[in-house]
Amino acid sequence: MTLLVITPDYASHVLPLATLATAWRDAGSDVVVATGPATAAVVAGFGLDRVDLPLGRGSNAGVMRAGEQPKDEAASLEGFFDATRRGMVPTLSYQARERLTDLMWDPVGRARRTLEVVEQVAPDAILVDHLAFSARLALQTAGIAYGDVVLGHPSALPVAGEVYGCPPAWPGAFTPSSGELDDLRLLCGEVARRFTAQWNAAARELDPAAAETPDAFASHGDTVLYNYPAALAAGDGRVLPPHAFLGSTRREERVDDDVERWLADGEPYAYVSFGSFLSVRDDVLARVAEALRRVGLRAAVATGAGDPAALGEIPATWLVRDVLPQVRLLGGAALAVTHGGNNSVTEAVGQGVPLLVLPFSTDQFAGAAAVERRGIGRVLDPNRAGAAALADAIREVLSLGAAPRGLLDDIAREQALRPGPGIAYDVLTGASATS
Repeated sequence: MTLLVITPDYASHVLPLATLATAWRDAGSDVVVATGPATAAVVAGFGLDRVDLPLGRGSNAGVMRAGEQPKDEAASLEGFFDATRRGMVPTLSYQARERLTDLMWDPVGRARRTLEVVEQVAPDAILVDHLAFSARLALQTAGIAYGDVVLGHPSALPVAGEVYGCPPAWPGAFTPSSGELDDLRLLCGEVARRFTAQWNAAARELDPAAAETPDAFASHGDTVLYNYPAALAAGDGRVLPPHAFLGSTRREERVDDDVERWLADGEPYAYVSFGSFLSVRDDVLARVAEALRRVGLRAAVATGAGDPAALGEIPATWLVRDVLPQVRLLGGAALAVTHGGNNSVTEAVGQGVPLLVLPFSTDQFAGAAAVERRGIGRVLDPNRAGAAALADAIREVLSLGAAPRGLLDDIAREQALRPGPGIAYDVLTGASATS
């Protein structure tokens, strides 16, 4: 059996998709990952084959730095980072406008290349990152079945009544006016219409008889796999298409001797990371660091693209690097401080770790709202929360009550018994029914 995995050339996407593929690899199947060249080492690290399929103008091998991107992508990133400093609605509005050039880069060319890869690999099963729009366009137009992996919060695949890019839920720390939300929804609606027209035009170029899609953002494969714990989605009122929840896609990481020595100390610690993109907001990381010093809690901090010097005086007991083994460190953390990226949230929750979420963009707001609704952490506005408020929130997370702790324990136990890769394998191979 051969599995083909199709994903954009970003480590934060390749890592969970490759982790899902390990179920096929361990069962003796051949696995080929179709992506761009930047993440070739990541793919090789999983012992998987790679075929070249760039799907966008940018890439990210692990830490996203604007200066390492093509000129137009670098300008887009700088505009995005600036928008995050102006707040939630400016950020979401900026991202909405950028989608017209970012999500369907060379759609016909990329779609045709996708079909060439499918013909070359001749897979028995296909897993596709939901955000690989040009690749999904090709498969859907050609009538090729695939597993549609939604790596973000489930709202990354909008359902009835939702508009892509306008979160269906907001944490309490964010209070945009009704006028701001109306304007954002109108903008996202216009982007969805234009994006859908672009999708349908490309589909007709691929196949003049192709049926029109009413909302390209809401289109999906026959099999939808949400990289998300079912317990976090419970009670949010959203009606989902036929699906399976994977929980999380916790990957195995190489043993880091320095990290193991640091962990051997045995003292409680916080794990802090804003991911590969938003680590550039080292002004917020600096306030988090000050809050942790006030609480007296040691920390493992992944600075990413941020400047470690921005953190101020780093206690001798801390572990600070640009990149850290996130899964390993979350496994023993007392809490995680995160931007709310889906990998960070699901990997923390899947190991029973409560959260302090400081969301900046996209589906991070919906994910943070779920954390708040289920009581497994706190959410603050990263642009407004000072060190004192952050310190208070850290103390509150550390002292969560029995009910939220019990929920976290239940989620961790369930994921340990049935990891995400096994669920994906069962669903795509028909080994068992999962919903």
